[in-house]
Amino acid sequence: MHYFAPTELDEALDRLSAGQVRIVAGGTDFYPSRRDGARQTDLLDITRIAGLRGITRNDTGWCIGAATRWSDIAQANLPRAFAGLQAAAREVGGIQIQNAGTVVGNLCNASPAADGVPPLLTLGAQVEIASAKGLRTLPLTDFITGVRRTALTGDEMVTALVLPEPPAGAVGSFEKLGARRYLVISITMTAALIALEDAGRIAHARVAVGACSATAQRLHRLESELTGVTPDAAVVTPDHLRPLSPIDDVRASGAYRLDAVAEQCLRAIKTAGGSDGPAG
Repeated sequence: MHYFAPTELDEALDRLSAGQVRIVAGGTDFYPSRRDGARQTDLLDITRIAGLRGITRNDTGWCIGAATRWSDIAQANLPRAFAGLQAAAREVGGIQIQNAGTVVGNLCNASPAADGVPPLLTLGAQVEIASAKGLRTLPLTDFITGVRRTALTGDEMVTALVLPEPPAGAVGSFEKLGARRYLVISITMTAALIALEDAGRIAHARVAVGACSATAQRLHRLESELTGVTPDAAVVTPDHLRPLSPIDDVRASGAYRLDAVAEQCLRAIKTAGGSDGPAG
């Protein structure tokens, strides 16, 4: 087994194009999965590549580099639209995990219970992908294709998340349910992004749910029906939750997940809408 830690993106892409290498960033998912200590492939550590860590703003929106850590997100001075993502950052493992684990690594691991996915869906995230052949960009909804599966090919790596400018005045929120308060895999989680008009009614609404289907889902019908109502008047019906397909497992039954996520949606909407105090 060989360990590569390039400092330039071109070096990393050349090594990827040669094949038989596994990308790691924080490694907080990769190393625990090797319980017997065996490593059957070379490792490519991308955390030292220049320009891959940090959060920047440009004329069209925001960019989160692929090596940006959860603690970077939690501590950044960001608009309130990012409050849901920052709340999720504070729920990812403990401080040690947040200081090592990366936002993009959370996506590439493609767990249905990945805390970062619902808030990034509400932020309209696009995934920037590079190979020695060039760049391409995919919506996050197309990037994660199933349980532990992504659209990456063997010679590609994610270089950044690209986020459009959120609606004016938008506020994000995040709700997580687990068997205990900290260091827990989500039973259900919900993120919301809400912007209000002057009269206090919802002008823009985005709601996304994780751990209730193979990939996190936006609830588009609920979003549409929230427009024009106040956050306190929001209603969540079984029809709104039809995109979800929760399973029975050791953490909860599917029926319990549906009940829990209906309540989470209401809480997330009210929090982002200002009814339950400041978001985040």
